[in-house]
Amino acid sequence: MNKRLENSLILIWTISLLATLGSLYFSEIRGYEPCTLCWYQRILMYPIILISGVALFQKNARIALTLAVFSIVGGGISLYHYGLQKLSFLSDSVPACGNVPCTGMYINIFGFITIPFLALVAFTIILITSLFMIKWQKETK
Repeated sequence: MNKRLENSLILIWTISLLATLGSLYFSEIRGYEPCTLCWYQRILMYPIILISGVALFQKNARIALTLAVFSIVGGGISLYHYGLQKLSFLSDSVPACGNVPCTGMYINIFGFITIPFLALVAFTIILITSLFMIKWQKETK
């Protein structure tokens, strides 16, 4: 595995670790109870740490497609969740989703940065990096 692919895996591992630590900070230290959609995003983000960590250890860049799939699904959920929070035509028709409403915003920095937005940014960086990894692997064949 070349240095570019290795650095990409390090970036993916770092981003997923930061996203995981951020979500744990919000829930365990700040006491924000995650809504149902937040849990789904966590379910897709947390394994990326293990998958990318093992791939890095094994020097296996072929895992990029798996990472891309996780990030597409997680990013889709994050985008939908963000839309529920910010778009009135979506938030008006949302059924109750557990103890915490999915339209609630624990943080709203600069009027647009919410927890699902942060997750969307992380999933997007992971997806873009994974796609570059796939492209670079095809170039070396």
